[in-house]
Amino acid sequence: MAPHPPLRLVLASASPRRLDLLRQIGLEPDAVDAAEVDESPLRDETPRRLALRLAEGKAAAVAARHADALVLAADTVVAVGRRVLPKAETAEEIAQCLRLLSGRAHKVLTGVCAMAPSGRRASRLVESKVRFKRLTDDEIGRYLAAGEGIGKAGGYAIQGLAGGFVIELQGSYSGVVGLPLYEASGLLAGLGYRRP
Repeated sequence: MAPHPPLRLVLASASPRRLDLLRQIGLEPDAVDAAEVDESPLRDETPRRLALRLAEGKAAAVAARHADALVLAADTVVAVGRRVLPKAETAEEIAQCLRLLSGRAHKVLTGVCAMAPSGRRASRLVESKVRFKRLTDDEIGRYLAAGEGIGKAGGYAIQGLAGGFVIELQGSYSGVVGLPLYEASGLLAGLGYRRP
């Protein structure tokens, strides 16, 4: 009896950071296919539920286009208490986020979901706590000038200049970047993914 061919792996994200993270642990997706889903929080939805719902929604949307593949999706939400910070699209939004995060702790919640061709799904939520130093107006201005926070949850990227703002991180560094590697590789293995 011939062995089954290995499952194709599709990353349901346009994020170059997530692709780099997968490659860091030796996983090269067969395809990258970003899901377009409405990322607006539902009424009374907690940040934790939002991160997991979006990851699962992205996985389902992309799995519908790749029936023969194992799909991996993730979504990252930055929250202060129950307040979800935006994926900043303007310098003003980045500045607002940084002023809110200055001198305090916040949560970074990353939902990750793997979906098999059979329809089986496995999901995890990874919660990390990040504490920023108190930021001066000059530091915020330099960060805005660098243009790094555009499109980033909470208006910052920990793997860039904002790494210098972090006093403390409890949890998953790769989860804060956008894809918790330990959990993602475990979900893939649990659904039968074997490295080619």
